[in-house]
Order: sequence, then C-alpha cells, then structure tokens
Amino acid sequence: MTSRESIIRNPYERDVFRYYHEKRQDAINLLPGEPDGFYHHHFGIGDFDRSIADLPADEREPRVLAEIHRLENALTELIVDALGSVEPGMRILDAGSGRGGTSFLLHDRFGCAVDGVNFASYQVEFARELAETRDCADKVRFHQRNMVDTGFPDDYFDVVVTNETTMYVDLPEAFPEFARVLKPGGRYVLITWCINDAVCGGSSDIDQIDKNYVSKMHPRGRYFAELAKHGFVPHHVLDFSRDAVPYWELRQLSQHRTGIEEAYLSAYQQDAIQEILVATDHVPGSGVRGD
Repeated sequence: MTSRESIIRNPYERDVFRYYHEKRQDAINLLPGEPDGFYHHHFGIGDFDRSIADLPADEREPRVLAEIHRLENALTELIVDALGSVEPGMRILDAGSGRGGTSFLLHDRFGCAVDGVNFASYQVEFARELAETRDCADKVRFHQRNMVDTGFPDDYFDVVVTNETTMYVDLPEAFPEFARVLKPGGRYVLITWCINDAVCGGSSDIDQIDKNYVSKMHPRGRYFAELAKHGFVPHHVLDFSRDAVPYWELRQLSQHRTGIEEAYLSAYQQDAIQEILVATDHVPGSGVRGD
C-alpha cells in the first residue's frame, strides 16, 4: 500500500492536503450533490433563474443549491461533450478526482472504465463508497495517489481529463505524466481557471483566490506552451469566462457563500482571469523544444 509520505512530497502539497481535510464538511461542497449523488469540487457554467433572488430566504436556499448543482453538472458536461465518442472498452484517467462527480458522469455517459486519482484520503474513501452505492465499483475506481505520479503503466489510458485541478500542480510535472500514461492518439481535455496574461501578470484578486484555495493559478500562455512541449495538440479551445460569471453571482445569494465570490467577480470584470476548456490530441514526437 502506498504511504501518505510518498504521495505528499513537499510542504506545498502538505498545505493542500491540510486545506482539503479542513474543508471536508463544507456545506457548499456537500449539499448541492445530495439529491443525485454527484458531488463536485469545481464551479459552474451558464445562467440561473434570476427570480430566485426575490424569494423569501427560507425558500431561496434550496433553489439556490439546486441551481448551483445544475451549473456544476453543466461544467462537467463540457468535458464529456468535448471527448466526442468514447467506446465502452476504453479507459479514462480523472486526475484530481475529488469526490468522484466527474468520474461518475463520464462512466454514466460512456460506460467505460474510469480511474480517479487524488491525494485527499477522505475524498477517495467518499468516492469509493459512492461507487459501491451506484453499483459501478468494478468500473469506476479511486486511488489515493499524486496526479503527477499516478503509478499507472505507460500508454494505459485512452483519455485523460482534469476538471479544475491543474491549479494544484506544476505543469512541467503534470503534463509529462499525462503524456506517459496516455496512448498515442489519445485525448486530453482540461478545464481550468487561469491568469489572462495578455492583460495582466497578476492582481490582488488573483492573490486572494490563490490564498483562499491554496492554489497556484497559472498564466493561460503557460498552459499552451507546456501542452506543446509534451505532444498535446489542441483541436478545440473554448473561453467561457463570460458564462462562468453567473455561477459566482448565484453563490452570492447562498446562505453558504464563502466570501471568495467577490474576488472572482472582480477578477472576471477586469478580465484578469479566464475560464477555459482545451481539448487536445496526444501526438508523441510533436513536442517543441525550448524554455
């Protein structure tokens, strides 16, 4: 059995582990997923029913939580749709799988095997229990491992996805690992929030977001540079920053808002950050040299 010490390799990763352990009972992560069993640790896309704001507080919160969850599911559906056709016999790696929401949606859509890796032990156990409850533990498996050192064989997966998780890794570590475990011609699809380095190099809002989530937000340009170095050729890029804003407006209506909502709205208003999807094909040997 892999020891925690070999999974969590440095002080930064210990800080991330500690953060998620401390937040394990946060209502904003748990309550939205209770009705259907899809628990997410990411944000949402699309507009919401604006009439909710006019409801009395006791009626408003259940509607807010339901809309939050609908937008969270819609975000994951972007990844599902970007993958196109996935055969039931294929394997998918969900790197940074949280409580399993993305993994279960992928399995439900395609019927394929999904392996989730995550170093937050309580999230792994939570997701494993859900897999048993959903009667898919033979196809959807969760592993307490580091997403930059997954332990899987070379060329093992047909697809790799990361759903708002690459802010917790160094891209020059993560992308070579994804390239190693992904078959030639396989697909890698990511969703991330990132610094819009065409506009700025940073801001107080970005600093506040990173401090709140113990994340390390990367510039958008760095994503594409590192993808190119490691043989990932983008074929579809979607900037859905405008459609990401309503989620944060909705969060402001919740009794379980966390206080980070204002920083996100300010960062989007200033075009300091972006929310993007990048769908790539893995073409070994196509990587570019350079610093």
